[in-house]
Amino acid sequence: MNAMSKIPLTVKGAEMLRQELHRLKTIERPSVITAIAEARAQGDLSENAEYDAAKEKQGFIEGRIADLEGKLSSAQIINPAELDADGRVVFGATVELEDLETGAMVTYQIVGDDEADIKQSKISISSPIARALIGKSAGDTADVQAPGGVRQYEVLDVSYI
Repeated sequence: MNAMSKIPLTVKGAEMLRQELHRLKTIERPSVITAIAEARAQGDLSENAEYDAAKEKQGFIEGRIADLEGKLSSAQIINPAELDADGRVVFGATVELEDLETGAMVTYQIVGDDEADIKQSKISISSPIARALIGKSAGDTADVQAPGGVRQYEVLDVSYI
C-alpha cells in the first residue's frame, strides 16, 4: 500500500469519473491535437493566439486525464447496497435527518468529494455534517457546527441504497 490512501467512491461516482475520462480521451484530446496542428499551420507561433489557447487547453485536458486516472486507480469503490454496517452511518449510506430546531426533514447520501452535489442531496464525506454523522444510528442526535452556530439533527433512518 503506497502513501496515497484509498479514496472512497460510490459505484455511481466511479462511473461518472470513468465517463469523463473516456470523453476526454476520445473526444477532447483528439480535437485539441487537431486544433494545435491547424494553429501551427498558420505559421508564426509567437503571436498565434489560437495556438496558445489550444496548448493551454491541451495542458488542462492532460492534467485532468492524469487526475482522473490517479483517482480511479486509488479509488476504493463502494456499492452502498452491499454495505453491512448494522444501521450505522458510513460512507455511501443515505441518512434521513430531522433538524431539531426547525423540524425540517432532510435526506443526504454521504459520498466522495468528487461526487458531492447538494442539489442531488449528496454530501461529501469530509463535510462537517457528514463527519458529525459517521458512526451514528437511527435515534442518535448529531451536533453539527454550522455557520450560524451548532445545529442538532436527529438521525431518523439510515439506508444503504
